[in-house]
Amino acid sequence: MPRKPQTTAELLKAIEREWGLLLAVAETLTDAQMTTPDAGGWSPKDNLAHLTEWMNILMGYHLDSRPAHKVMKVPETVTAGWSMEVINPVLFERNRDLPRKDVMRKLKRTYTQLYAKLKATPFKTLLKPRHADDPKKRPVLLWVLGDTTEHFKEHRQTIQRGIATK
Repeated sequence: MPRKPQTTAELLKAIEREWGLLLAVAETLTDAQMTTPDAGGWSPKDNLAHLTEWMNILMGYHLDSRPAHKVMKVPETVTAGWSMEVINPVLFERNRDLPRKDVMRKLKRTYTQLYAKLKATPFKTLLKPRHADDPKKRPVLLWVLGDTTEHFKEHRQTIQRGIATK
């Protein structure tokens, strides 16, 4: 596991690196590749829309502490158990019919908003526990990394594997 960033500059550099690698893959795909589902049923376009949703969740829920269901614009029952098996299919269905250009536009716009938000957030704020009642006192930074560098890398690799099998 890579060393955790120790400053905002290190965090932003790590995020930019993975973002650049993700975009490099996404922007080379043909329209047919972008919309062809992999073995799991998700196309590269679906993976990118998923990343957009989770960057929004990172901003609204994790950084701004707004209720998850309001951030996601879903019924409260969807977020009640915080189950990815419940949440991700709802988000998938919401975005599955969006055209490629809309998915890419939203992805880039959301990334720009998130980047600006992180740049303006004091690093010490990201080191505070995300949940006051968390016995492990896990810092917000873990969720930032989980929904940026780690998530970008995971879905870039998923897209690359899906394309390689076609």
